[in-house]
Amino acid sequence: MGSMPALDGLLALEPGRVVGLTGSVGAGMTRLGLSLMAEASRRGPVAFVDVRGWLCPVSAWESSIEPDRLAVVRCPDPGRWPKVVAALLEGIPAVYAEVPTGVSDALLRRLGALARNRRSSLLLRPLRGSLPSGLTHLRLEGRGIEWEGTGDGHGRLRSRRLLVEASGKATGGIPRLIEIEGGEYGADAMRVVPGLAAAPVGVTTAAG
Repeated sequence: MGSMPALDGLLALEPGRVVGLTGSVGAGMTRLGLSLMAEASRRGPVAFVDVRGWLCPVSAWESSIEPDRLAVVRCPDPGRWPKVVAALLEGIPAVYAEVPTGVSDALLRRLGALARNRRSSLLLRPLRGSLPSGLTHLRLEGRGIEWEGTGDGHGRLRSRRLLVEASGKATGGIPRLIEIEGGEYGADAMRVVPGLAAAPVGVTTAAG
């Protein structure tokens, strides 16, 4: 990732930390989460807990995740989901988990505590609603997405830019707006685009 050291460090997964990914469907947060796990996949296995059943492993490989280091676990059942995620955290250093509707805040907090205890990175992407307060070290919220090269719904995709608000302990409690650029068909790793200042408290932008 990009050319701004402070922001690059912000988007690096840390052992034992929980990252929350929120935003509407199509806001690019799945791709962002996969890109965040790319570096971890060079050191060991990573896992994706697929609730919706639509993750294509190719999209993960295009996000620079090592092909032989990715485990995709499909688990749409909210009753079994916490046990599946807990089992993965016991042995895998980085886990991205979509969160199905019906998982309680108490269970999510237990998984956060387990991630800290096992020194595993845990990325949580709720499909509806939000994550409980205080659970995440870093929260990334998709605020918009811009596609270049597709014209009126067709054409050759050259690049896309995500506008993301970063907040939480990782930002010192001060929300920051960051712009992240990905290349053609996602074939190269995302990079931070320099030039956006810290976001003032209460800033709002159009959702993607």
